[in-house]
Amino acid sequence: MRKLLSTFAVVVAAAVTLTACGSSSGAETLRVGTLTDAPPSIYVDNGRFTGYDNELLRDIAKREGFQVEFVGTEFAGLLGQVASGQLDIGSSTISATAARKKTVAFSNGYDTSYTTVVTKKGANLTGPGSFAGKRIGAVQGSVQDEFAGKLAGAQVVRFPDYNAGFAQLRTGGLDGWVVPKDIGQKYLDQNPAVPLEFGYTVLDKDTPSSYAVAKSNKELLNKLNDGLAKAVADGTVARLHAQFFKEAPVAKELSQGGAGLPVTNL
Repeated sequence: MRKLLSTFAVVVAAAVTLTACGSSSGAETLRVGTLTDAPPSIYVDNGRFTGYDNELLRDIAKREGFQVEFVGTEFAGLLGQVASGQLDIGSSTISATAARKKTVAFSNGYDTSYTTVVTKKGANLTGPGSFAGKRIGAVQGSVQDEFAGKLAGAQVVRFPDYNAGFAQLRTGGLDGWVVPKDIGQKYLDQNPAVPLEFGYTVLDKDTPSSYAVAKSNKELLNKLNDGLAKAVADGTVARLHAQFFKEAPVAKELSQGGAGLPVTNL
């Protein structure tokens, strides 16, 4: 009987430990959906989710008194999972477009970027009218997917992640691969022997990268905006940007003491 009671006590103790495992300090742990293969913004390094977007979110969480648990997901389903409450935050260089604001709410912006078409060297895909009959790839559901769909005459091929598209470009399955320019630059830097270059490129300043939350979660949205404003004010955003984007300068609005990149939700 004593042995049974002892075993029961161990089980109860374990259950209590598991119940409290969210944080020893009692801080709320929020689930964050992110991609795994888009450096320097969002990627996994030695089993740890990192990149500019995710390290900045960790900083914001620390300032605002919550913790984050990152979950790898495909971009096509990310906003739907945030809207339904399966995920608390979306962190994947998500452009705050008017169409997406119908589904989720966005924090203020934490980055601006260029959209570019990566091509084989000499392909001469440098303008919006040069894509007729070309196979152009993009991550499904992304702003780059929308961009590719506006290239007159292009045959758009959609992929679940960035690695799949780059692989097809390398083997000749695609004529061009539409990506945020920083992600394209990182790939070119890591694969110098592959004859790739940037083609047609445009600035996305009107739709900055923002964190996505459910429309009903105004408390979390306010925390994200408050933490981000503090991170801009004390130079943390500029420092992290310089750490991950060694060649691209931070937007002046996000430099230390800058005015920030406000986003208005629907």
